[in-house]
Amino acid sequence: MNNKSIKTVIILGIISILFVLIIQIFWIQKNLDFQETNIKIQNRQDSLNIAQFDDKVIIALKKVAEDIQNINQTDMNLYGNVQQRSPNYFTVEMQDTVHPFLLEQLLKWEFDEKNLQEDFQFGIYDCWSDSIIYGNYMKYESDSIYVVESLANYQPEIDEVGLKLNTDLHYFGVIFPSRGHHQFNNVPSKITPWLYLAAIIFFVVVFFSFTVSVILRQKKLSEVKNDFINNMTHELKTPIATIRISSETLLNFDDQTELDKRLRYAGIIYKENKRLEQQVERVLNIAKLDKKELKFKIETFDIHEIIEEAKENFEFSQIEEAQGKIAMQLNATNFIVAADQVHVTNVIHNLIDNAIKYCDKKPDIFISTENVKNKILIKIKDNGKGISKENLKFIFDKFYRVPTGNVHDVKGFGLGLYYVKTILEELGGSIQVKSTLGKGSTFTITLNTITK
Repeated sequence: MNNKSIKTVIILGIISILFVLIIQIFWIQKNLDFQETNIKIQNRQDSLNIAQFDDKVIIALKKVAEDIQNINQTDMNLYGNVQQRSPNYFTVEMQDTVHPFLLEQLLKWEFDEKNLQEDFQFGIYDCWSDSIIYGNYMKYESDSIYVVESLANYQPEIDEVGLKLNTDLHYFGVIFPSRGHHQFNNVPSKITPWLYLAAIIFFVVVFFSFTVSVILRQKKLSEVKNDFINNMTHELKTPIATIRISSETLLNFDDQTELDKRLRYAGIIYKENKRLEQQVERVLNIAKLDKKELKFKIETFDIHEIIEEAKENFEFSQIEEAQGKIAMQLNATNFIVAADQVHVTNVIHNLIDNAIKYCDKKPDIFISTENVKNKILIKIKDNGKGISKENLKFIFDKFYRVPTGNVHDVKGFGLGLYYVKTILEELGGSIQVKSTLGKGSTFTITLNTITK
């Protein structure tokens, strides 16, 4: 997938998210408006129902007061005797004889007549002391039946009640426990839909970001693999072409051609064949590492000897020609390690080879060792090109090569450092790197040592 296609995917994804967001905001707002309208209608309806209920209660209580007057054959002005003290509490002032059981029956009849199907509690009070004389709790059941639940705080004798009601001024009150506490418990909060929307947007954005990151990783992997194939093709074609030309030259020699010439071309063929074999072996080793098929031969050896031999080899083959130098300071006192000697040697050679290859001036390499607890630290410091912070975290990735634009002045597959890191980790070691662009790099290898 090219850059244009990726940009198109990202733009279309962002547009889609914005489109979904706009639609969701629109529908949530419409839903909230509809909900608010319904609440207003419900409030108005409830207010009307409450007003009707209050009117019915007042009419019923007036009728109860009139019935008591008619029974007692008294004629008193009942105007204003019914008062609503709170949304669920009503009082009726009386200057007449009231029997508790008569009042109870009249209240039940009148409330049933007015279709007031509610639990209620009534009490008869002394006007002078404002204390309750008699009271009961009436629980409404189906089929217009009221069940009496007597109050626990006062249960007077019948004769005493009758005497009290006949001699003193009094009033009675009725309270409806289920009224006065109505609220919309089922009305959802306005914040809730926005929280849902925020959660949806969060997950969509996370999924979209993850998808884009996967696409970018796949694109990068594709580019890296293409670079690897191109580099491998170049690296393999060069020795093959050299071998072909040398072979053709040898075939064209006659019997009188000097032996030195024949040996020189034969040597070229041998050297290029060896180089080709090493390149193929390197790729095969990486494949074996990935499949966990690479077998290690663990043995104890002197790591200082490996470093000194590597120094001598590179001084003879590359450093002298490049007019550079390799200095050493091997301070470690415990330098016996248990590992695969061949692979550890390859690791040391690989790092020194990189220090030389990636240097645009005379190579100046410094190798040092030291002990930290039961480990040995091997530091290989160079004065090469260095690595930027952006590229530093990728240098141990398979096939990765530090970008150099269109300039391909250093050959390789991008497998060297991946091989180094993987081998060291398989052997229980590690590798770290510090680098400054334009000033060089320092690679630190850590290996376990054998306790003396």
